[in-house]
Amino acid sequence: MIFYFSGTGNTRWVAQQLSQATGERLVDIAQALRQNALHYTLEHDERLGFCFPTHGWQPPHIMRNFIERVAITCSTNTYTYAITTCGDDTGETMTIFNNDLRKKGFHASTLFSVIMPETYVCLPFMLTDTPAREHQKIAEARTVVERIAETVKRCETGVVELERGATPRLYSYVIGAFFNRWMITDRKFTVDSQSCIQCGLCAKVCPVGDIAGAPPVWLHNGQCTCCLSCYHHCPTHAINYGSITRKRGQYYFKSDQ
Repeated sequence: MIFYFSGTGNTRWVAQQLSQATGERLVDIAQALRQNALHYTLEHDERLGFCFPTHGWQPPHIMRNFIERVAITCSTNTYTYAITTCGDDTGETMTIFNNDLRKKGFHASTLFSVIMPETYVCLPFMLTDTPAREHQKIAEARTVVERIAETVKRCETGVVELERGATPRLYSYVIGAFFNRWMITDRKFTVDSQSCIQCGLCAKVCPVGDIAGAPPVWLHNGQCTCCLSCYHHCPTHAINYGSITRKRGQYYFKSDQ
């Protein structure tokens, strides 16, 4: 079984590729949380996998909330692994994730990061990749995911391939802690009523159901993960996060990439 969370589609693609290669079932955790589907039983010899993006050098709070609430019944020697997608590096994301997982009696001994196109554009130094760089990252990711799938199928333990970066503890426990405490909010999203065509796509692609109506209204219910799916999918660039994204690029994973 593969539990995954994805906003703009990078992680969903990785999880789907892995599912196709291994035959494992996929569970969308955002949907599971909305439906309160939090009890799972693994079949004999079924592997346990987790796929999620790195948000601010930490696991997304939706992933951490899911791990806290989920109940998984399986054998004591279930093969457990985790994959995180990132634009460049992960910091100590997997250490934090395994600490959460350990509280539920699990430990992911096999860990991977997969570099994918950048999606977070709400800070001065963060931009989307150029189209050429997007294609390069996705092409390289295909090779990486194929290797991960072979490792998982063989149930290899102790394999750790992570792009932690030069100062992982600083980024995860200082900068990342501030980011995830204070900068994950829907209150800075705006919509340009002159540009909005009221297509409803933003509400449709929001993984946590935080958007209603057309033009969109954010619900301020504490569910937003700042995945920016609404921003990146808007066909007229009518949605922005404050003023910083007004002239910035958009990206989401397309099935033909």
